[in-house]
Amino acid sequence: MMIEARFAGDLGAFRLDASFEFPDRGVTALFGPSGCGKTSLLRCFAGLNHLPQGKLTIDGTPWQDEARFLPPHRRAVGYVFQDANLFAHLSVRDNLLYGRKRALKKPLSAKGDDVDDLVSLLGIGHLLDRAPANLSGGERQRVAVGRALLAEPRLLLMDEPLSALDYGARQEILPYLERLPKSLSIPILYVTHAPDEVARLADHIVLIDKGRVRASGPVSEIMARLDLPMLNDEDAGVAIEAHIGERDPQWHLARADFAGGSLWIRDPDRAVGAPVRLMIRARDVTLALSPQTDSSVLNSIPAVITDIAPSTHPAAITVRAMMGETPVLSRVTTRSAAELGLAPGSNVWVLVKSVAVLD
Repeated sequence: MMIEARFAGDLGAFRLDASFEFPDRGVTALFGPSGCGKTSLLRCFAGLNHLPQGKLTIDGTPWQDEARFLPPHRRAVGYVFQDANLFAHLSVRDNLLYGRKRALKKPLSAKGDDVDDLVSLLGIGHLLDRAPANLSGGERQRVAVGRALLAEPRLLLMDEPLSALDYGARQEILPYLERLPKSLSIPILYVTHAPDEVARLADHIVLIDKGRVRASGPVSEIMARLDLPMLNDEDAGVAIEAHIGERDPQWHLARADFAGGSLWIRDPDRAVGAPVRLMIRARDVTLALSPQTDSSVLNSIPAVITDIAPSTHPAAITVRAMMGETPVLSRVTTRSAAELGLAPGSNVWVLVKSVAVLD
């Protein structure tokens, strides 16, 4: 099931004109550079911004259309901000219970509405008696997520929840964020400008530029397009859904099989047949005209080039190739492309130097 949303109008000097649809389950990333309108759009979903030209129906209930506008306090929304915004005078337990008090009558979501279940899901049971001042940044954000979910929302909004955290805190909270869509039966709108967060957390992506939607669709499809601004990011790449086909305990490796081939990756300690999401960055992929048998690169996969696009610097291009049914991007120099005669339709071997295991 897809949810249709449309918000158009002026917010001061900024013009927002966004129309798109997104799944009613899982994580949809609102992605784009700073100032493109992501947070303004999120506030429209919460009812904090009122644009007359708006339309939104959640779970069969109209929140906004030509004839009505549901105010923020009547929208079953959970909102997680960049900063946790916990009540400093309340313990973690009381911050969570404040969220429960805000729950509207119609429940939503998770596997039951037991506070203990959510506390366990977020790994915050040992923090319940602490004050917010005695928490790390990642712990505060986990408590903020718990407070938002205990309000039993029908839509969870997350506004760059990792942007204020350092690297260590980000790594601490990411595994918990990955668990959320598997445990919730509600849609999550996740604002970010970080491609790695999109690849790791999102199922669907809405690419926003200057208040308008440039593209919308599954993450694996959108991240592999060459006509979008995110292509030129240093971390540009593709997310691949795979499953464990074999484990090699001698070398601590596992074979991840996908539609079109397989990749040897560091063993994620999962059973054969278990799903795994991978990220292959364009900078970690080189191309060859024949199989490479005398290289340290383990992964060499036949592919066909479909598109070539210029990069931000004339010395480089980005190549899109299909490994069977699965796309991959490669960042190569224009000189190498010329010497190899790379062009759409060329048969090549994709050499993958590094693969990131996302979940």
